[in-house]
Amino acid sequence: MTETAVAATGGRVFVDKQSPEAYRALTSTAEAVRGVAAEAGLDRTLVELINIRVSQLNGCAFCLDLHTRTALRAGETTQRLGVLPAWRDTALFTARERAALALAEATTHPADAGAQEAAYDAARAALSDEEISAVIWVAITMNAFNRVSIMSKHPVRRTAAKPSA
Repeated sequence: MTETAVAATGGRVFVDKQSPEAYRALTSTAEAVRGVAAEAGLDRTLVELINIRVSQLNGCAFCLDLHTRTALRAGETTQRLGVLPAWRDTALFTARERAALALAEATTHPADAGAQEAAYDAARAALSDEEISAVIWVAITMNAFNRVSIMSKHPVRRTAAKPSA
């Protein structure tokens, strides 16, 4: 890493670059999880909502930037992305999406046993076994990528694109 890059990251090692074989394994896992999600019937926008919500909970700026842009390209609206942190307080999300978001949150913060049980019960009512498994795997994988980016201090670079109206 160059001295400029080290200074910009606060001296952090980009663990994905330092240990590329481990990062390739994580990327391969993500590819397998995308396949599982597609086979389970989770559309790309729901997968991206999960990725974004998990990244919000973890405070991962790099992943938030990346997955917000991906969600917009997949057809997600700026309105729904804007209210995603308060998804429980709006009718903009379907029962299926709400169940998936709750389960992703419970996967991200598993120590809250009550919330975990409530999320799983809601998921059971709205999602198939395949969808439940896929949502959990998407959240697990996003949590792993969040840790890579947070610990590496991956930078968010300014884009030329202007926000949509």
